[in-house]
Amino acid sequence: MRYFIGFLCLLFVHCATAQQPAADHADYWNTHLQISTWRLPPPPHDYQPRLVDLDNDGDPDILYSVSRDSVPVLWIDDDDDMKWDDLEGDTDSDCLLIDRNRDGKYGHLGDLIIDWVDTDKDNKADMQVIVENPEEKTENPWPNGHYMWVLDTDKDNVFNYVNWNTFKIEAWARNGLSDFLLDYSGETAFIKHHVSTYALENPEINWENPFLFYDPDHDGLSEMAVRLVDSPRIKKGDPDEIEHQVSHAGAVDWVSISVDLDNDNAPGNNFDFDFTLHFKGKGFDYSDQVHKYENMRGLPEADTFFMDPRWRQMDELVYTDHDHALDFTFNRGVWDKVYFVYDEDDDGNRWERVELYDPKDVFNVGTRNKGLDDNPQSDVAGDRGEWDLDNSGGGKLYIGKFDGRIHLYGAEWGAWRIDQLATYYHAGDRKWQGGKEPTQFATVKYVDSDNNGFIDKMLYDLDGDKLFEDSVDFRQLGISDAVDLIDVSAFTYDDYHALQSKVADNLWKQGQQAVVVAEKFGLNTSWYAKLKESYSTRLKYNNGYWLQFYLYRDLKDLFMRKKDTALLKQLDKAYYTGDWAMML
Repeated sequence: MRYFIGFLCLLFVHCATAQQPAADHADYWNTHLQISTWRLPPPPHDYQPRLVDLDNDGDPDILYSVSRDSVPVLWIDDDDDMKWDDLEGDTDSDCLLIDRNRDGKYGHLGDLIIDWVDTDKDNKADMQVIVENPEEKTENPWPNGHYMWVLDTDKDNVFNYVNWNTFKIEAWARNGLSDFLLDYSGETAFIKHHVSTYALENPEINWENPFLFYDPDHDGLSEMAVRLVDSPRIKKGDPDEIEHQVSHAGAVDWVSISVDLDNDNAPGNNFDFDFTLHFKGKGFDYSDQVHKYENMRGLPEADTFFMDPRWRQMDELVYTDHDHALDFTFNRGVWDKVYFVYDEDDDGNRWERVELYDPKDVFNVGTRNKGLDDNPQSDVAGDRGEWDLDNSGGGKLYIGKFDGRIHLYGAEWGAWRIDQLATYYHAGDRKWQGGKEPTQFATVKYVDSDNNGFIDKMLYDLDGDKLFEDSVDFRQLGISDAVDLIDVSAFTYDDYHALQSKVADNLWKQGQQAVVVAEKFGLNTSWYAKLKESYSTRLKYNNGYWLQFYLYRDLKDLFMRKKDTALLKQLDKAYYTGDWAMML
């Protein structure tokens, strides 16, 4: 019986195994799996690529092959090192064309092209360009396709990310909170357009021209980002009748400067910008900023593969580089408007910037609903925006006596939507938690009522009913709003970091003074024990501010109960000047 049972068990195992389909070892293993695809899947094991000597020099220049699902691919050997037994090209100086729509044409509509350029002949790519041609030409070329150069200025060999299961760019995918797969981290740069090259008048000039990332402390992360935009002029109509639908003036008319002021980014929190300074206007001409590159020109005999080979024929790009971007912004730029935004709830982990608020309705909420958060990438609540709509302040900043924070000189008004605990954390978009947006939040409005460039009035809606129930006018309190100006035109990152440290330290010091004052008048400050923690620059900044705010309100409540108008007036002056010592 024992042997019979054993026989039945073996028979069961054999039958169960026989019912399983045999593993297919013909294709590359990482195809259509639910894990990341980091490389182009090579051809099946039994597939033999076809190689062609295009320039008749005795070695191959073109490799025809297939990738997953038999999608045709073509490699162009631009550095003349391909061998007759190769299965694929290389990623230092070759060009890959993917016939995504399988129409037998490479480098045409519907196709994806990736080109690597080794400018210094060290067998590592220094540049990568991706051209994504749309399925069809459209009357409006924007957005319809991609054209993107990534410049590996920090030599880490990280470029764009392609999902090889879909053959689509996923530059904005990320690992964890903000470790983006495209190389936004470190001292790096890219140039990008949301059109394909055939629509461009001058492919050596682009829309985001460029996007620059700075790594002043050399930790592999980005402490600053500067976005320079040459706004496109677009002609709509039949693209077959309009030779080039998109042109550029060769002038940057839109700049954003974003800074991680407290340098609290780290692995796992790769991006943590704290504020953005934004300029709009005529801008500056950069047509003299020509950058020539060795080996940029692709194999001339392969030009016929491309519906638009002009970008393969170039040996230069025209853009403002790391060394000149800030200098040109402040010293060449002619600006009409300056915007400022500060991430007060410290929840922004975007790679571009703290997304700007617009000078629109203070209380309207929602994308394109004419409110502060009109921009779909902005945080619905939690940020503070200020706007100098005639550039009367020239982009200068100041530290307000009334709250100890950084403000934009020349701003006619500003607003802060309070999201104290970062409840509506956006992390890049509004799709988290099903796209929920707040219906109620506290709001503070700032006004420069005498037009001298400094805020002199504040209005409060702390109960979220969209009515300002309280206000304060510094002039009525006998407080001067004028303070020293901060010219950031020559600022380095160290200067920005020092400014934030100064602000945080001062706020923390004032918070401690507020505790002494509150306890002098018999208040129990242990209720605010959490706000008494100060083991980082961020906590000093945040908790120093809120500690003063709560104790000021508690003291005001105490003095109102006592009907002590003299102390109320003195308290207002102490709080809105940050000079708590006058209460002692």
